[in-house]
Amino acid sequence: MASSHSFSGIFPISNFNHQPHPSIALSKSSIKPAKSISKINPSSVENSATFNHSSIKDTRFLGRGCNLTYQAPRLSASSKSLEQSEDEKPASSSWIESVFPEKARPYAYLVRLDKPIGTLLIAWPCMWSLAFAANPGSLPDVKMLAFFFLVSFLTRNIGCTINDYLDKDFDAQVERTKGRPLASGSITGFQALRFLGIQLLIGYGVLLPVNELSRLLWASSLPLIFIYPLMKRITYWPQALLGLAMNWGVLCSWAAVKGSLDPTIVFPLLVGCFFWTLEYDTIYAHQDKKDDVKAGVKSTALLLGESTKLWSASFGAASIACFALAGLNAHIGWPFYALLVAASGHIAWQIWDVDLSNPADSFRKFASNKWFGGIVFSAILFGRFLS
Repeated sequence: MASSHSFSGIFPISNFNHQPHPSIALSKSSIKPAKSISKINPSSVENSATFNHSSIKDTRFLGRGCNLTYQAPRLSASSKSLEQSEDEKPASSSWIESVFPEKARPYAYLVRLDKPIGTLLIAWPCMWSLAFAANPGSLPDVKMLAFFFLVSFLTRNIGCTINDYLDKDFDAQVERTKGRPLASGSITGFQALRFLGIQLLIGYGVLLPVNELSRLLWASSLPLIFIYPLMKRITYWPQALLGLAMNWGVLCSWAAVKGSLDPTIVFPLLVGCFFWTLEYDTIYAHQDKKDDVKAGVKSTALLLGESTKLWSASFGAASIACFALAGLNAHIGWPFYALLVAASGHIAWQIWDVDLSNPADSFRKFASNKWFGGIVFSAILFGRFLS
């Protein structure tokens, strides 16, 4: 960092005698040529101003016999921060840093506010169910779509808090998750449980405007959310329980509109969502397979290994078949099936193209399912509107 002081000029020794202050008297015996620049310490000169290392290149010191060249020091990688201005700050790792006060940030990271993909993957099945529940020739109620997006957001937040509380010891051993608030210790287990209680109260309170069946169905999903993190300790199929927990909103949203359940439509839709979750979460689990082995937790990624793409293709095909059956039972129009073919192509692409040895690519293909959700939603909208 450059000093705030610098010389306005460099004077030879002959000019020093004409300066009133300071007076420097040196005996001849004390003046010796310097053998090495390393032995000269500029700070040892009495009454000297602070040197500006970036501007002083050559200094003629004491005139005769002593021409010393002063070179600006080279900064190593560890000292590059010296080049920055004092008021420069490192870039924030997330928008959370600039929006939330310091005490609230761990809770925002706990519920993954900076990673909305989880909310979308819970919300899309709700949107699909509401679109199926619309009357032929009609579009779903926009208010209900917005309402169940909010419910999905709250449900996802609850799921993250439960998952991180139960998995905090495992998360601390996994490179991708060791920085999470509970694993890193930025919030305590008691604080997380207190926060969870508040979330549950808010979640149930938000559902008060809908009918009792819808509220009961939402409440019945909570045991699935609580049990899911424990399943990876005992089975290689934790994604199977996740497939139910993530998609239970299919039942809640249908019941909120109809007041009852039509098993010929909602059950094929729920089963299709179940297989869809198996497909995308198996790809997602490949991010952590090395750390999971060390931590002693299980997943379909570890179980299926090199056969993952074949199994994922089977999961994807089963999900498309179930969606088609739901559409058939709902007497939906032909545009639904045309766009369902496009959705099939998206699943085929992500399975065929994914590099399972590359964690970043596994996450990209997993996150691309937000577009799959949009394609299926458009298929149901057009099919219902034109039926």
